[in-house]
Amino acid sequence: MSHQNADASGAWRDAGGPVAPQVRPPSAAAAPDGPLDLGLLRTFLAVHRARSLTTAARVLGIAQPTVTAQVRTLEQQLDRQLFERLPRGVAPTGVADELAGRIAGPLDALAEVADRGRRGLEAPTEPVHLAGPAEMLSVRALPVLAPLAARGIPLRITTGLAEELLEGLHGGRFDLVLSAVRPRGRTLAAVPLMDEEFVLVTTPRHAAGIGPLSCEDPGPLSDVPLVAYAEDLPILRRYWRHVFRTRLTARPAVVVPDLRGVLAAVVAGAGATVLPRYLCEAELASGALVELLTPEDPPINTGFLVARAGAPSRPPVEAVRERLLEAARSW
Repeated sequence: MSHQNADASGAWRDAGGPVAPQVRPPSAAAAPDGPLDLGLLRTFLAVHRARSLTTAARVLGIAQPTVTAQVRTLEQQLDRQLFERLPRGVAPTGVADELAGRIAGPLDALAEVADRGRRGLEAPTEPVHLAGPAEMLSVRALPVLAPLAARGIPLRITTGLAEELLEGLHGGRFDLVLSAVRPRGRTLAAVPLMDEEFVLVTTPRHAAGIGPLSCEDPGPLSDVPLVAYAEDLPILRRYWRHVFRTRLTARPAVVVPDLRGVLAAVVAGAGATVLPRYLCEAELASGALVELLTPEDPPINTGFLVARAGAPSRPPVEAVRERLLEAARSW
């Protein structure tokens, strides 16, 4: 592990605090010529899967300083850095990903033979860390993933903005990310998941007072209170630019940093807004909301399912991924 991951006292830290003194970087001459110890490889694989020294220690049933020492010993033997410190846990290097890909299958098979017939020794399934927009996770993803949780696949959900979540995915904090932004570069692999159509909506009462509206003239909306996700009206501005071919300069009447809150405010009569159709389709069907305009070319945003390119396969992660891709066919 690199020197920049040490604090001022020279102690390398994980989420659980200082674990062991910093070891000098190994030299090629210090690396032994003998075979690698299977115990070290087993510890390494647990850390790689958990992305945490603390969690790996709990899974293996040993002390965290022991896990740290064993990882360092393996790094010395390989003369390679295997993990980098993150604010929460650790991130594997490319060398670690390659090593995990080579040893995961054989070690898992060996563990199955060694533990055959012995109860209570199976390590708990590591959670699948899924991140994305709160609205998409709550309305689309979690309802279709619930059966997996019932089958024993733990889920850990994180919400946030696309750029932050993609950065966390790159650093190993997440296994999968739902993103409205397609990542750049080759380190993250993105698969198109769903298309969001944006609609301009309000209550029937507000619609009655707005008057005729066309794509050529947004003027009737000039006095309508706008409810937005953020102060700079990002979704509304995009709609105005795409449909009306003009710049929106209004200030929002209500700002709610969650589109479900925006929906609730508009249904309650706060004004008009632009929402993904999937989020308000029930309200449109019931008549609680009406669509103010039906442009031939509505704004569309593509959502992606993103994973780290070349990451070792884990059956629980693959189960979540396949479930999302299958469900998205009807979204």
